[in-house]
Amino acid sequence: MVLATAGRRVAVPVLGLFWLAVTTLPFIFMVLTSLKTQQETFTGAVWALPERFNLGNYADVLSGNFLVYLRNSVMVVTLSVALILLIASMAAYAFARLRFSFDGPLFGLVVAGMVVPIHITLVPIYLMTRDMGLYDTPFALVGPYVATSLPVSIFILTEFMRQIPKELEEAALLDGCGPFVIFGRIFLPLSGPGLSTVAIYNAIMLWNEFIFAYVLTSSTNNRTLPLAVWDYQGQYTANIPAILAVVTLTSLPLIVAYAFGQERIVKGMMAGSLKG
Repeated sequence: MVLATAGRRVAVPVLGLFWLAVTTLPFIFMVLTSLKTQQETFTGAVWALPERFNLGNYADVLSGNFLVYLRNSVMVVTLSVALILLIASMAAYAFARLRFSFDGPLFGLVVAGMVVPIHITLVPIYLMTRDMGLYDTPFALVGPYVATSLPVSIFILTEFMRQIPKELEEAALLDGCGPFVIFGRIFLPLSGPGLSTVAIYNAIMLWNEFIFAYVLTSSTNNRTLPLAVWDYQGQYTANIPAILAVVTLTSLPLIVAYAFGQERIVKGMMAGSLKG
């Protein structure tokens, strides 16, 4: 028993340090390479420090179309997350508290949407977007983003709302409150941690989304940040330091968001797994 306890005390820090290295070394490599020149990238050692910290790559990126991509990403992600929160919270309240015909099978159908690969929807979504006249606009991304994000969002919020004490709802019913008042004045405020979890989780996922942005947009003025790297690669060559500068700048908002919201994300994903 003593040896097993001592082994765990040694193994946990070692495994933690190993995982820290696995997750941070790619980011360190990305930042170091983004500070090199193109010649240093191809002639020097992979992990060699830059001869001098070259910020020219960042200046070139910021003077190009990066801010246009940033604007589009902020607009699309903000609008999509707002719609996700609105629709998912109302659906979650219905599944968590209202009893209606086929509520169980409908909730199972929503949860089943979490396992549908988005790639099989690309062709019909492209055709629908084109026929609606939304192709190559930032708004072409909002519909697919909301639709593909709703299943997991509804699942998370439903588990949060099921944990809200029924006594609060019963007291509101006795006071003459209807479902909409109960939803707006009781369930939404008490579901704040769940709403934060859903917002942060979906913002991170949609910020990095590539395939829909690639298929549904084509012009520079309407593309989002994951497509910014196309400006720095050609048919036979690529500006590796500039590409990694783009990736570094794109990653910074996600790192900040996750640093402040990681606990809520974990708690949200674990909601309902334990009954106490």
